[in-house]
Amino acid sequence: MVSVWSNGVCWSMSLTVCLSSALLSLLNAFIFIVVTVPREAEWTLVLTGTMPTTNRKKQGGDTAVQGTNDSSVVSKVSAAAQGYFHDVFLQHFVCKAARRAPLINRGYYVRWRAVDYCVRRFLLVTDGCPRRQILSLGAGFDSAYFRLHADEALDRAVVFEVDFPDVARRKAALIKSNNTLRGMLDPHLPSRTGPEYVASSRYHLLGVDVREESRVEEALGAAGLDWAAPTLILSEVVLTYMEAKWSDAVISWTAKLLPQSLFVMYEQIRPLDPFGRIMQDHFLKLNSTLHALLQYPDTAAQRHRFLDKGWEQCVCLDMNDFYVGLVPEEERGRVESLEPFDEYEEWHQKCSHYFILTASRGALMTQALLSPAPVSSVPSICPSWSPSALSVQTLPVGVEGLGMASTWVSPGQVLLTGGSSRGGRGPVFDSTTPLPLFPEEVWWYMGVAHLHSTQSEAFSE
Repeated sequence: MVSVWSNGVCWSMSLTVCLSSALLSLLNAFIFIVVTVPREAEWTLVLTGTMPTTNRKKQGGDTAVQGTNDSSVVSKVSAAAQGYFHDVFLQHFVCKAARRAPLINRGYYVRWRAVDYCVRRFLLVTDGCPRRQILSLGAGFDSAYFRLHADEALDRAVVFEVDFPDVARRKAALIKSNNTLRGMLDPHLPSRTGPEYVASSRYHLLGVDVREESRVEEALGAAGLDWAAPTLILSEVVLTYMEAKWSDAVISWTAKLLPQSLFVMYEQIRPLDPFGRIMQDHFLKLNSTLHALLQYPDTAAQRHRFLDKGWEQCVCLDMNDFYVGLVPEEERGRVESLEPFDEYEEWHQKCSHYFILTASRGALMTQALLSPAPVSSVPSICPSWSPSALSVQTLPVGVEGLGMASTWVSPGQVLLTGGSSRGGRGPVFDSTTPLPLFPEEVWWYMGVAHLHSTQSEAFSE
C-alpha cells in the first residue's frame, strides 16, 4: 500500500507487485512507480505496509468526538500487536483489528509511553499514601485499569473513569460480557443507579459529560472519590475537542476541588505551520475541531494556561523532547528496530505537534512532575583543518538501505524511484573480493498506482 498526501487528503494506492530474483540482484530493491496526482496539488509521499482503512462519515458534535475513541483504540491495538508496548487487554475493546502504518504505530507508542511514564511516576511518589486515585477524563476504551491491575500496581489505589454516557454504556457492556475483564472486578458487583455503569472496589466507570461540573462532582462524590487524597487527573486528547471556555473550566475546577493532585494531559500544538494546518483540517473534516489550539498554540502557552487556572507548577514537553530525553536509549533502539522505517521527517514533525504536560497541586505532587527538557551535553563543534593523517580500520558492518527520490515527468504525473533492503550486503569486503549477489532481505515493486481518496489516520485521536 502506498499513500500520497494531496491537499491534506491521503490518497491510498493499490500496487500490482512483480518479483524477480535476477532483477533484485541488479536493482537492489528498486521501486518504479508512476503516480497521478491533481495538478498543482501539495503532496508528501508516505510509504506504508498494507493497512485496512476506516472510513468515518461526518457526524454531528459530540457524536463525532465519541467516534475518535473507536479509531484511537484500533491504532493502539495495532501498535501493541507489533510489539511497541505490552497490553493484552486492549484487544477486548476492538471488534476487528487492523494493522496501521509504522509511522502511526510509532506515534501511538510515544503517546502510550508518555502517559504510562506519568502514571507510574505518580504511583511511585504516592506509594506510601494510605489511598491514592486516578481520575481519567474522557477515558473512552482505555485499558489502563486492567493493565495496572494485572501488574499489581494498584495497591491502595482506585481508578475512576468518566466519559459520555453512550461511551460508558458501551464499555460497560464489553466489560460485563468478557470473562477476562469481568474477572478483574469484584465477583459480586452491586446494583447501581444513575450515571455509574460499573462499580467495583478499585474501578468505577461513570457516564457523565465532563463539561457539566456540578454533575461530575456529584457523580464522583457518590462513587466514593476522596477529594483530599492524592489524585492523578488524566486527559488524553480530550479537552482539545471542547471549546476553550469549557476546557479552561475543567482545568480550573479540578485544581479547586483536588488540592493534592497531578494533572497529566496529552494533546496537539503548533497549528499554524504546514503540518499543523493539515492536522487541523483532518480533524475538521471529521467534525472534531481542535478548539483551543489557536489560543494555546505551544508548550509555553499551555504551561501559562495551567498556572493561570490555579495549578502551582507545570512542566510541558513536546514529544521530541520526551522521546529523546525520557525514553532510555536502549528502549529507543528496541522500538526503532521493530519495523522498516524511513519517514524520519514526518516522525519528528508529528512529535513536534504533540505534547505531554504535568501540572501539580500540593508539595507531594511536585515530585511527580516531568523533568524539564534536558540541555544537550554534547559540546558544539567548530570545523577545523589539520594536516594530521587519519588512521582507518576496516570493520565488518551490516547496513540497511532505504531511499526515495522523485521528479515531475509530465503535467500531472510524478516519477517516484527508490527501494529498501534489510541486512544490507553483509560484511565489508576489500577491493579484491566480489560483493555477495543478494542482500539478506529486499523488496522491489513495479506497477501503476490507482488512486482513491481516504481520510488520513496519521494523527492521534
